[in-house]
Amino acid sequence: MRSLLVYLKDYKKESILAPLFKMLEASFELLVPLVMAAVIDVGIARGDRGYIIRMCAVLIALGLIGLVCSITAQYFSAKAAAGAGTGIRHALFEHIQKLTFTEMDTIGGATLITRMTSDVNQIQAGINLVLRLFLRSPFIVFGAMIMAFTVDVQSAWIFVVVIPVLSVIVFGIMLVSMPLYRRVQERLDQVLLATRENLTGVRVIRAFNKEEEERDRFESANQALTDTQKFVGRISGLMNPLTYIVINGGIIALIYTGAVRVDIGRLTQGEVVALVNYMSQILIELVKLANLIITVTKAAACGSRVESVLKIVPDMKDGSEEWQSGAERQTDKAENLSEETAVPAVEFDHVSLRYKDAGGDSLTDITFRAMPGETIGIIGGTGSGKSSLVNLIPRFYDASSGRVKIFGKDVRAYRIESLRAHIGVVLQKAVLFKGTVAENLRWGNEDAAEQELEEALEISQAKEFVDRKEGGLGFQIEQGGRNLSGGQKQRLTIARALVRKPEILILDDSASALDLATDAALRSAIREMKGNPTVFIVSQRASSIQYADRIIVLDDGETAGVGTHRELLASCPAYQEIYYSQFPKEAAND
Repeated sequence: MRSLLVYLKDYKKESILAPLFKMLEASFELLVPLVMAAVIDVGIARGDRGYIIRMCAVLIALGLIGLVCSITAQYFSAKAAAGAGTGIRHALFEHIQKLTFTEMDTIGGATLITRMTSDVNQIQAGINLVLRLFLRSPFIVFGAMIMAFTVDVQSAWIFVVVIPVLSVIVFGIMLVSMPLYRRVQERLDQVLLATRENLTGVRVIRAFNKEEEERDRFESANQALTDTQKFVGRISGLMNPLTYIVINGGIIALIYTGAVRVDIGRLTQGEVVALVNYMSQILIELVKLANLIITVTKAAACGSRVESVLKIVPDMKDGSEEWQSGAERQTDKAENLSEETAVPAVEFDHVSLRYKDAGGDSLTDITFRAMPGETIGIIGGTGSGKSSLVNLIPRFYDASSGRVKIFGKDVRAYRIESLRAHIGVVLQKAVLFKGTVAENLRWGNEDAAEQELEEALEISQAKEFVDRKEGGLGFQIEQGGRNLSGGQKQRLTIARALVRKPEILILDDSASALDLATDAALRSAIREMKGNPTVFIVSQRASSIQYADRIIVLDDGETAGVGTHRELLASCPAYQEIYYSQFPKEAAND
């Protein structure tokens, strides 16, 4: 939690002024019982109405000044808390963007959402209350005790006994409840996970009539959260009755002692009233302090959760090399004639990949070369490692062993931003964002002209349906592309990658929703693209990759064969099995 206080550094003035004005308010509040004692002992005792009116005016003035101080303190504390909360959210979001796919998979999306929303809100509320009450409440408590000593030393010893007992109760409950509030937030993660999965997969749930099971699952997670909250609530709920018992016991002792001392002439009636008022002030402030402690306990638990995410050091280190354009590479090659004339665009050198905490390798000893301008087809059964292989090229994951090279340099040597800026990736799941078609396409290149967008749409075979939409490029896409079909979404994601004009294009089973004719037209248009990019096509369809310059057949993470369609059909049993399951054997000679 302490490391999060750095986000208050831009609000030092507010962080100082808020408690300062609260203490000014508390100082005026401590004077009120003395004024009341004077009203009773002087004004009422003597029947001096003028004195009573003057003292009442003083009370009103103290109240108004205290109100101004309180409002000022509220303003500064709210500003500092909101500013710190904003800073924490920005830092957390920025840090999450730096996390690798491995770390994101390990942590989970549901808990990250909770930490960025609910947890940060709790931290913000905690900062707000701390700035307002953390100094004010103890100041009132100990100030009231000191003021009681100025009134009557013997009666004030009751305060000396009461305050430590109250402190033990408050801080004891705080120490017990703090880990429990952390557990509450973990239970909230589970509720959010169940809710998020239910909303994301609502169509699947209804298709399989699983509404009742999902309700039971949500009820189970929600009940666990409720039970935990009730348990910690019962413990926290002990604070008010216990503090009231101690305070009221103190007031009884104070009234008894005061009555005896008034009877023997050592105290006045007004002074007894002042002492009781001071004890009441302590009660009120300790109730506030109890609520503060509960909120701060929640904030501390949430702060440790946010802090744990911020402390995660991404295991993927950024390189220092900038991507060289084709012209720059040609110049370097001319200056150094000893180099090979043909440098592979992508080279896998005995590459293996094992995901974190996995029992075995997902890829084992993969070796191949892809020359500039070549089209590489990747095919294999479900779970054979096709997506894992292409994910190594833009460094979504790093190889466990071996090296992935791009234009002769280890992929780890490139700056990640520079590397990915020249690689177009179309993932299996077509993801579009709320906005116009043009806005979605410009994710590939925010400076792309309308002509470039039209060109990308034409190559991706998306132009035909975009032109029919109202507004064309200005057509509004709903969140997640709900108002588009699966094939339309896939074509737009391909167009988005093409707008970047990548030197390496990765199509990870991104045409699975397209009909065979559209798929063939798409592949033909990509082959004729300007710039002649190196293309990787991942597919389960043999027809999608059979005309590739080279085909890599994967089987359980290993290379089962590398070659052209005809070579593999003649020599690779794994490829034969896939191909003949989709085409009759007579097609082999076509």
